[in-house]
Amino acid sequence: MSVRIVDIVEVTRPIASPIRNAYIDFSRMTTSLVAVVADAVRDGRRVIGYGFNSNGRYGQGGLIRERFAPRIREADPASLLDPEGTNLDPDRVWATMMANEKPGGHGERSVAVGTLDMAIWDAVAKIAGKPLFRLLADRAGRHPDPRVFVYAAGGYYYPGKGTAQLRAEMRSYVDRGYTVVKMKIGGASLAEDQARIEAVLEEIGTGAQLAVDANGRFDLETAIAYAEMLRAYPLFWYEEAGDPLDYALQATLTEFYPGPMATGENLFSHQDARNLLRYGGMRPDRDWLQFDCALSYGLVEYQRTLEVVKAAGWSPARCIPHGGHQMSLAIAAGLGLGGNENYPDLFQPYGGFPDSLEVREGHIVMPELPGIGFEGKANLIAAMHELAA
Repeated sequence: MSVRIVDIVEVTRPIASPIRNAYIDFSRMTTSLVAVVADAVRDGRRVIGYGFNSNGRYGQGGLIRERFAPRIREADPASLLDPEGTNLDPDRVWATMMANEKPGGHGERSVAVGTLDMAIWDAVAKIAGKPLFRLLADRAGRHPDPRVFVYAAGGYYYPGKGTAQLRAEMRSYVDRGYTVVKMKIGGASLAEDQARIEAVLEEIGTGAQLAVDANGRFDLETAIAYAEMLRAYPLFWYEEAGDPLDYALQATLTEFYPGPMATGENLFSHQDARNLLRYGGMRPDRDWLQFDCALSYGLVEYQRTLEVVKAAGWSPARCIPHGGHQMSLAIAAGLGLGGNENYPDLFQPYGGFPDSLEVREGHIVMPELPGIGFEGKANLIAAMHELAA
């Protein structure tokens, strides 16, 4: 029996918070939530695929409603199906969305397409009756590993938040089973950030490692100054020191920071990923790549990015996506990535994982839920059901 898309719904919703990183505050942050409704029925319910964009980029309702969703609606339904005609084909849907789009300019449209792509994959896996991570593994001809490394992201600047509150936050992550925690730097002076880092390291002791994230704030001089300070500490990584497109800065920084570095969350295409690996001085034996499918045209494009990663001599296990969402978690389990970010307390209801999951020794075990698994997170699926209604 063939399948067709009967409706696409989008709403832009606030995920506002008084937190800030080195570059932006989140007091007006939004996200787009979409529902792709199919005419298939599984387990007595109509199949609806859901998606949303990662935090840090605003909702893309205008682009979704005015440009990309209409292309799907107006397409011949048969042109969106797999060769067997029994399920949607994410690659064909993606090609339909990107019809008549010029190359380059990987900015806001990559977020809009990535949001819709997430919902398409959720629907495809539900129609197939499989968790997305198992569907992806089957298609890749590999055995999935349901056990995935996750780290806790937080440590934002916040009005009135001192080192005592920062220590308590990081301690709470360790107490919940995380073995790597991440905090922001670059939003204060170097001396103040150094004191914050030392306070956290003292708090977590040998029970966990600390990663730091500058969110692209630094020029080369400042990035080097921080590198010279940071290299005295056993950090998990030094993240996104400079502008994401300043490959020369990233390459130069390797001369001053021998420890692991991470970047890539603000690169939104496989071409940009290739340029980072060509010119950014990234080291495949120690550094980490953070490309986020939900911000970069979705999983269809992310698979091209993984091919670029492999062609450059890197293992997919060096990829730990940004965003803290379940889509990247499914990709990590299904395609053998190194892990996934998580926001245990922030950006709710979109941050975090299904309610039943426990973090043990820095890992979770994927639930056997059809699709991406949104139905396992009560506050998130409630918002999604409200949209679909």
